[in-house]
Amino acid sequence: MYRRQWVTEKVQKVLARSGAGSRREIERLIKAGRVSADGRSVRIGDRVDGTATLRIDGRQIRSQQRDRIRTRVIVYHKPEGEICTRSDPGGRPTVFARLPEPKGGRWVSVGRLDINTSGLLLLTNDGELADRLMHPRNRFEREYACRVRGRVESRHIDQMLKGVRIDGDRARFERIEMGHGHGVNRWYNVVLTQGRYREVRRIWEASGLQVSRLIRIRYGPIQLPRDLPPGRWFELQAPLLRQIQSVDGQEHDTGKR
Repeated sequence: MYRRQWVTEKVQKVLARSGAGSRREIERLIKAGRVSADGRSVRIGDRVDGTATLRIDGRQIRSQQRDRIRTRVIVYHKPEGEICTRSDPGGRPTVFARLPEPKGGRWVSVGRLDINTSGLLLLTNDGELADRLMHPRNRFEREYACRVRGRVESRHIDQMLKGVRIDGDRARFERIEMGHGHGVNRWYNVVLTQGRYREVRRIWEASGLQVSRLIRIRYGPIQLPRDLPPGRWFELQAPLLRQIQSVDGQEHDTGKR
């Protein structure tokens, strides 16, 4: 009698592909004991096949949700004052409130912008893609426009290109370009390939300077359109969608980033 042979995959990969969250988010849920397979709690690295019943907080992730759904990516112009979490005990507005409902799964943000930072935010219904776009090994450039308070000298530029120490790790800009303005409130464009918490602001602060306004204007090949108002979004279409989907998809360590 023929019996179908199911391919096994890691639980976090299956759930990320379903749009339940990025791999890092799923791993946090697993570590907190909130994910089960066939009624048993799972651990990081556990594998399941296509017959397993997966649940998050008791809610079943149905088989049709776990199939690969059509990947969608939204380009959102985040205004200052919005946060990138789904809800806030303090009642602050979130970016998710303005987005359309995805058909299956949920929107996963590709990195975050803090409440005082505006600009380009990518969101996708494919958590595995979000994880790949965020991972430092793929070196997706993030470009920011920074209004800097203070007199920027060549020694500051050299220091930030060479690298400064933040929480024991070295952080640096790949490029720094002077923008418009004059005096002690000049704009600069900076590029880096990581997205650690408040990294742009902290690199400037490590050089004794302060960022008074910060706007992300590019993520990889995706530019923030000049005619896209804050609080508005559009869905990414081919060929840019295919371009970002082609980023290295092999599994890698999802530990410290």
